[in-house]
Order: sequence, then C-alpha cells, then structure tokens
Amino acid sequence: MRTDKKLDLLQKRRWRMRKKIVGTTARPRMSVRFTGKNIRVQFIDDVVGLTLASASTLHAAQPDREKLSANVVSAQRIGKAAAEAAIAKGIKTVIFDRSGARYHGKVKALADAAREAGLQF
Repeated sequence: MRTDKKLDLLQKRRWRMRKKIVGTTARPRMSVRFTGKNIRVQFIDDVVGLTLASASTLHAAQPDREKLSANVVSAQRIGKAAAEAAIAKGIKTVIFDRSGARYHGKVKALADAAREAGLQF
C-alpha cells in the first residue's frame, strides 16, 4: 500500500475517533502520539482547550533521554512518566486517545504502564 494512502487512512481513523472522545477538566483526554523516533503523551481538557500535563521522550526531565526512541521499552517508561506527571497535577481518571494507532505493541505497552502507575481509563 502506498504511503500517502496509509497516512490518509490513519487521518480518517483519527477523525472518526475524535468525534466520540472529548476530555473534560474532571476526566481529560490522554492523547498518545508516536512518530518514527519519539513518543508524546498529553493530558488535554478539550472544553477549555488546555494541555494540563505532558510527557515525552524529548522532555529534559527524562533520564537517559538520548537512548529513548519509539519502541516498546521506551513506551513503558513514557507511560509511567506520563502517569506520574498526571497524578502530580491531580488527574486520576482519563479518556484514552490512541490517535488512530491500533491498540497493540507500543500503544498497549504505554497504556499498561500508565495503568500500573495509577491512572484509571
């Protein structure tokens, strides 16, 4: 399948999901985004349009961030770091937004690590 067709299908999946998922102040949206090299997680209040907390492989607070990439091991570490950042801001329950990615591999590892760190989906 051509690359532009894959990206088009990914965008359509993302739009289809975002019609149904809305984060609030009490239960923000946990948006997970994987690029070829990095992982980004944001906790978003869609009502106000504000990012409440975030974690990434690029954050300065991440230990050994030069060694992190977009793989399962890094996804587990970022999931734990994201949960700790959210709990520090008082967020305990979230709505999981996988941004069109399929729920297996890296996405599943990140979600499981966040659950083990104390977040409720």
